[in-house]
Amino acid sequence: MELKQIYAPIQKDLNKVKETITSINKIEYKWLSEQLSYIVGETGKGMRPALTLFSGKLFTYDLTTMLPMAVSVELMHTATLVHDDAIDKASTRRGRETMNSRWGDEIAILMGDFLFAKAGEFVADTQTPRVIKLFSQTLGIISSGEIGQFRGAYNLKQTREDYLHRIYRKTGSLFSLATQSGAILGKTSETAVAAMKEYADNMGIAFQIVDDILDFTSTEEKMGKPVGSDLIQGTLTLPAMMVIEQNPKDNPVTKFFETKERKHVAEAIKIVRETGIIKECYKVAGGYYEKACQSLKAVPQSDSRQALYDLADFVIKQGT
Repeated sequence: MELKQIYAPIQKDLNKVKETITSINKIEYKWLSEQLSYIVGETGKGMRPALTLFSGKLFTYDLTTMLPMAVSVELMHTATLVHDDAIDKASTRRGRETMNSRWGDEIAILMGDFLFAKAGEFVADTQTPRVIKLFSQTLGIISSGEIGQFRGAYNLKQTREDYLHRIYRKTGSLFSLATQSGAILGKTSETAVAAMKEYADNMGIAFQIVDDILDFTSTEEKMGKPVGSDLIQGTLTLPAMMVIEQNPKDNPVTKFFETKERKHVAEAIKIVRETGIIKECYKVAGGYYEKACQSLKAVPQSDSRQALYDLADFVIKQGT
């Protein structure tokens, strides 16, 4: 099922999220308008605001609080991408120049800060202290994850447990903010809030594992960035770990980390594509997908619950 079909029940509200985000560039600081228009005008899959809205629709749905929360989640996500690109010195994302490539690292970092600040304004509009605190906690988790990834670059002494902790902080925590906030604003029970957190934690990990697989198996045209970008940045992902596990004494991942010679990246990509590594990685992602789906049994059966199942299906089937 395509995202367009899954999003159909909330499409009008998702459009309002996009319109609100796009309107941010209409501010008194004219010199910010060009950069803001560039970064907020390019949207991705919209999965995080969709998670917020669907989670709210499971319970008591009030758009006056759901809309600013969904906007806040998407702005936070955008800000993290801007910061990531500046830290990684990335030149392209989604087939376009990154903000840091176009205007420099300093402007990109400050623009990311600005977007975080705007996200904070929107979450405050929910007037729900618990959600505002959850927003702040999530920002701390994401930041600590980015610090850990930066400090762990080109470090071969990382375990799968280290990897899973890292991708939860990087991706799962923001998914969790989206679903928990939707459930909290939907005025549901603590049991249901916990179920939505469990769903998002596991779905976020599955999402990131699949994304890490695609970094080896997709094309630059589809991804909008070079194949093997994570490896080039020194980030050890699950496919790269499996390359090392299969050939601990002689493998291209270790060679690249030690020499920085790009030929070893191509060798690693070839091994991932031509062995059973892809299948094994999807198997790991599938385990988290199953846990995510299992947790949904604790919330009321509805079209929104089915949409959350469909979203999990979409995530796990990307690239397969």
